[in-house]
Amino acid sequence: MSRIWDPKNECLGRDELTALQLSRLKDTLQRVYANIPCYKDKFDTYGVQVDSVRSLDDLQKLPFTTKEDLRLNYPYGMFAVPLKDVVRIHSSSGTTGKPTVVGYTRNDLNNWTELTARFMTAAGVGPEDIVHIAFGYGLFTGAFGLHYGAERIGASVIPMSSGNTDKQIMIMQDYRSTALVCTPSYALTIADRMEKSSKGIKSLSLKVGLFGAEPWSEEMRKEIESRLDIVATDNYGLSEVMGPGVAGECLNRSGMHIFEDHFIPEIIDPDSGEVLPPGSIGELVLTCISKEAFPMIRYRTRDITCLDYEPCACGRTHVRMRKTMGRSDDMLIIKGVNVFPTQIEEILFQVEGCEPHYQLILDRDGSIDTLEVQIEVNERIFFDEMKRQREFVNKIEKKLASALGVGATVKLVEPSSLKRHEGKAQRVIDNRKT
Repeated sequence: MSRIWDPKNECLGRDELTALQLSRLKDTLQRVYANIPCYKDKFDTYGVQVDSVRSLDDLQKLPFTTKEDLRLNYPYGMFAVPLKDVVRIHSSSGTTGKPTVVGYTRNDLNNWTELTARFMTAAGVGPEDIVHIAFGYGLFTGAFGLHYGAERIGASVIPMSSGNTDKQIMIMQDYRSTALVCTPSYALTIADRMEKSSKGIKSLSLKVGLFGAEPWSEEMRKEIESRLDIVATDNYGLSEVMGPGVAGECLNRSGMHIFEDHFIPEIIDPDSGEVLPPGSIGELVLTCISKEAFPMIRYRTRDITCLDYEPCACGRTHVRMRKTMGRSDDMLIIKGVNVFPTQIEEILFQVEGCEPHYQLILDRDGSIDTLEVQIEVNERIFFDEMKRQREFVNKIEKKLASALGVGATVKLVEPSSLKRHEGKAQRVIDNRKT
């Protein structure tokens, strides 16, 4: 059994956990109705009385919260406490409009720290570790969440922040970092750079990687583990709900444990909003039941996954969520077929000769959707004779068509020619929207 940070709460029996969730849910509903006009208006419009919630099944009576609600109530309209009680403010980048602003009381920060300590412990991080954080520090929640969780465990923390890959590598080598925190795509960027250096991967002391902030496939996990010689673990969070610490993998890596004593998960049909039975694939909806400053009720995450309620071999009893396939609003509809970038990634990573960097270009030829998949390949293939290159391209195009149910044109590009990202990778360029 792997180490468990908080055995009392992480190993609760289902009946005990359900009773705790219901008690905390009732308290939260009373607070949001009394203190957040948006929720009072929503509940009144839907004819929902918070006193009528007597079981977790009654959660389905409540309306959803969306990112649009947060934007309409920018900046502080969704806070459930006076601003004088808020000790930390974070926000999203706001690249698609007004940023979403979130706040934390001192107790919220303590809970956040505890929950990140939980999933970091589950991933194998302990007080003897040196944790290298390559997320950007600032309004983004990622770096701060893991920083304080690692300190709570007793690990040494290097708050490196993002950027300057050569310096990142030098620090990891010199300071003997044992745990790496960043996006999975940036982990591959580090691997690329290390393989071109004179010292190579063996100059690092890394044992584990804690990767999040973007969807990534099991094939990408294998690639990272092979090239960095580490155990790669997944974790999940989003700023609107808390930040990292909503869920994380244990060393069994059979799904990310959602910390149900703080969050109630549901899976819904992203089109109809209907709640789906356990095991169904759909959109994850989360309700916060312990947050003071910024509690979200039935928040639509847009992330596509499924839930597994079977107890895990590690001893934790909280439900596990599968790796996210992508976001419902990132799903590509090509010639009427639903396609997630991670599906394409899974296929590409299985083809020998493909480098772990790709770009998807969507366009329209008249009324017909087109998909071009640009793939970096190793130098042997890129400079191979035309006939063999054509055979290689045909092989990939057939695999994509078979798996996706839609055709794609494959274009081979030389190594290191596609843009590298220090944060979230930008895999898709959709020219149909321009």
